[in-house]
Amino acid sequence: MVAALAFGAAHAGEATAPTAGTVSPQIQDLRWQQATARFAPARKAILDHVGADVAKGPFRPDWASLKGYRSPAWYDDAKFGIFIHWGVYSVPAFGSEWYSRNMYQQGTKEFAHHVATYGPQSRFGYKDFVPMFKAERFDPDAWAALFREAGARYVVPVAEHHDGFAMYDSKLSEWTAVQKGPKRDVIGLLAKAIRAQGMRFGVSSHRAEHDWFFDGGRHFDSDVNDPANAGLYGPAVDHLSKDDQNLADDWTFVSQAWLDDWLARTAELIDDYHPDIIYFDWWIGHPTFRNTLPTLLSYYYNQGAKRDGVVVNYKLGDFPEGAGTLDIERGQLTGIHATHWQTDTSVSEASWGYIDHDTYKSPTVIIHLLADVVSKNGNLMLNIGPRADGTIPQGAQDTLRGIGAWLKVNGEAIYGSKPWRVYGEGPTEVIGGTFQDTKTKPFTADDFRFTTGNGKLYAIELGWPAAGKATVHAIKPTDAVSKVELLADGSNVPFTQDGTGLHLRVPSHPVGSDAYVYRITLATPTTPKASP
Repeated sequence: MVAALAFGAAHAGEATAPTAGTVSPQIQDLRWQQATARFAPARKAILDHVGADVAKGPFRPDWASLKGYRSPAWYDDAKFGIFIHWGVYSVPAFGSEWYSRNMYQQGTKEFAHHVATYGPQSRFGYKDFVPMFKAERFDPDAWAALFREAGARYVVPVAEHHDGFAMYDSKLSEWTAVQKGPKRDVIGLLAKAIRAQGMRFGVSSHRAEHDWFFDGGRHFDSDVNDPANAGLYGPAVDHLSKDDQNLADDWTFVSQAWLDDWLARTAELIDDYHPDIIYFDWWIGHPTFRNTLPTLLSYYYNQGAKRDGVVVNYKLGDFPEGAGTLDIERGQLTGIHATHWQTDTSVSEASWGYIDHDTYKSPTVIIHLLADVVSKNGNLMLNIGPRADGTIPQGAQDTLRGIGAWLKVNGEAIYGSKPWRVYGEGPTEVIGGTFQDTKTKPFTADDFRFTTGNGKLYAIELGWPAAGKATVHAIKPTDAVSKVELLADGSNVPFTQDGTGLHLRVPSHPVGSDAYVYRITLATPTTPKASP
């Protein structure tokens, strides 16, 4: 086997020469194992601990048991959270947070930009951005204060993106923010600051995809081919998939050693940072993970059972329904979901991570999305991408503060609310599904979303009505409305009721901003839609 490992480099002639087609995926994986061999004892200790702990229950490491999961009340009530994509990919600030992959994909704009700006990947690879990632202006307390001002109830930074650089103090890698780059435990500092502001703390792991993320570098002269860099670049096996959304037809090589390392790294995050939420990207749904995931989930859910519950977000098809909390990336649902769910999207238009010249969504766009998602029994997790120096772009800050100002006035219609008998009404059609958010047209004053709480019905109007008149058609005479108040200023709203709905008379000019919430008292207090 040692001879086989040496053969690829000798045959290629130089350490950076292409290895695709000359070195098998198994050998590529073994080179990664060799590069990380000194971490094997720590990895084994974590795996042994996990194996002993899952036997204690109450959740067993099997899907039948895990389908007994329920999202905790604190999460269901939170409604709004913050996602953070920040890492080495923030240094080039070009294309997207996938720069680490695309700079090695020949024919992409990132490839061309990289060669023109930094030189060939054989001389300047992704690893060479790490010393440039200094985070010299990173202020975790200021971040946490901003997120609290925005009205967030939980915050989930990316602990490790597909690039394999850990933003935390890992015992399983030298490529961490503690040992290189910022030389600070970013996740630990954020956990402390966020919890000090009274918010819940989570982590996001995109480690699974790292198995193949740098595969493009195998196909030409690049530093990915050098076994000396395998500790950062991983196995970098060819990603054998024609459609990322069809994991059943993904034939990428995944070793048991990779699965064990993924399990150990995730358990390390659980043990060292005690997150309330873990968010996974889509590739944990690859068939090879199906026997490893139940061990991780039972380990984490059993810890959650000792406190007030934990959350795991997963993409559609990655888990059996009910074994976690469904997440719809950059998308919505078309109706009320039986169990609690989440959508995640970015405040920036082009990228999850920071890139130069990006643009930012307005508070109105995000508030309308929040109202729609909450009315359908969901949460919104809004992403921001800080610069490499640790500063949050002003455009993102402005939007966050705008959301927070609206929630300060109208939050009783959002936090702790439950769906009504219908989610809403109006002419604007929401396109359901993943990556569909740009297909939904702007909402109008004829669009309403409904929530319930405190014995009241809340009607959220997504535009100010023309001529000072609005009608809520879903409210019937049998609902017997006795009072309507506008949350923006606390004023009583004149109304009449008939068979066509509840008719409101409001000022000709908007009172408040972005979305307009009516607190409606019914003769019979509202009964929230029952949870399963």
